[in-house]
Amino acid sequence: MEEPWDFEFLSRIADSCLSFLSEFVDDWLANDMRVSIFKILLSWLIFSLIAIHFAWKVYGNTVNDMYYRQGTGQNGGTPDTAPHLSGWESKAGDPPKTHRD
Repeated sequence: MEEPWDFEFLSRIADSCLSFLSEFVDDWLANDMRVSIFKILLSWLIFSLIAIHFAWKVYGNTVNDMYYRQGTGQNGGTPDTAPHLSGWESKAGDPPKTHRD
């Protein structure tokens, strides 16, 4: 009993997609101003993505090396702790704080 419902659901989805595509193709082939603007913006988007892709292929390692911290320590060249601080503790005379403070 579920098979006809599934087939009906799939056929409605397929019909909706086909009608959308046919309207899109009709609009695409029409020389309307909004279609021209859409074509220009779409080509600009595709061109930009391709340019970013090729620029990253060429300069990606250089950019990565510029921002990669080299050396030893917690984050590359930074020391594990600051020499004038004693970790989580505050000044020597202050009592340790609790959640109630």
